[in-house]
Amino acid sequence: MRKLQKLAAGALEEVLAGTALHQVLPRCLQHLQTPGERGALQDIVYGSLRQLGRLDAWLAALLERPLTDPELGWLLRVALYQLAYTRAPAHAVVHNAVTAAGQGWRRGLANAVLRNFQRRRAELDKIADDQPSARWSHPDWWIAKLQAEYPDQWQGMLEASLLHPPFTLRVNRRHGDVAGYLRRLNEAGMPAHQTGPDAVTLDRAVPVHSLPGFDQGEVSVQDAGAQWAARLLDAQPGERVLDACAAPGGKSGHILERADVDLCALDVDAVRLARVRENLDRLQLQATLLAGDAAQPAAWWDGRPFDRILADVPCSASGVVRRNPDIKWLRRPDDIAQFAAQQAVMLEALWRLLVRGGTLLYVTCSIFDEENDGQVQAFLARHTEDAERCPLPQPLTDGALLPDAEHDGFFYALLRKT
Repeated sequence: MRKLQKLAAGALEEVLAGTALHQVLPRCLQHLQTPGERGALQDIVYGSLRQLGRLDAWLAALLERPLTDPELGWLLRVALYQLAYTRAPAHAVVHNAVTAAGQGWRRGLANAVLRNFQRRRAELDKIADDQPSARWSHPDWWIAKLQAEYPDQWQGMLEASLLHPPFTLRVNRRHGDVAGYLRRLNEAGMPAHQTGPDAVTLDRAVPVHSLPGFDQGEVSVQDAGAQWAARLLDAQPGERVLDACAAPGGKSGHILERADVDLCALDVDAVRLARVRENLDRLQLQATLLAGDAAQPAAWWDGRPFDRILADVPCSASGVVRRNPDIKWLRRPDDIAQFAAQQAVMLEALWRLLVRGGTLLYVTCSIFDEENDGQVQAFLARHTEDAERCPLPQPLTDGALLPDAEHDGFFYALLRKT
């Protein structure tokens, strides 16, 4: 356990210094031998980042003065997370953390902090609940932004962002249906329930290669909220379709599962584009893969217009922070305006590639208005002569799919070229 605690503390320190979690964690996992150890490390790091605001408040209340040793501070946060949110034996957590802290005053301080946490838990929870950034474990600016934009829903949105994300699959309709796959999961001892027309959510996550039919392309891992994209785009057989910003290929796969279309999958990152190929190969589906910037089509477009375009644009990813909990601590308020500016450029560039009468589905995994409805309203104001917004079904009447226990947060707007 001591090695896990030190690796987790090091990972947290590196992430909060500005390095993305998806870059840090794989390096840490290489130091562990067993799947159980690697799973435990991942749980501690992800969980600590989800609950970091509360951990910070607890630690501050337990210290008589600010800590001068950052490394010890991260170790104590890890141990506090283990004591509060895992089933690890408390005595083992405390013993190993105290030993890992080192000698002298560090050892004594670690012991005092962790023992006091166990004794004062109720009091410390009250202290944390009185601080918004601790109660909701999000930065103050983020909380204030949601309060302003969603006065009736902000609390539920923040609560959902603290949950462990659901493990949801998309059933490949070319191979079967949800009812049949649910029976197979039940026979395999993997309880699950339906969460969308093609979606099933397991009660607990399992290794993907243990899923019935996964390696044969019968299912893919995809959040139920993300599965709206292909349904709303509704590409028809024979149409020419562009999936801009396609990597890692989940939406491309879903489009092709639903209809035989001429699909171009575009991504600016050639390395990530290889993931699209891997996913389509597993699904036994075909598409034209293009490496290029969606904002600069002159470098890759062949001049033939598209009937439908899926514009899943770069965004703040504020709707998927429970899957990427480093984002909420690394994002800054000014980042949102920068994303919105980038999205506007991309939307204008892609619009020129769309055939008259064709549709473009604008998608983000953001919950902030500047990137969502604000972006679409500004686009429509610039295109009064050649664009209209198509109505969407419930629960997407305003385009927003707010995060909850069953799915992440997304925004959708279907635009028709007139």
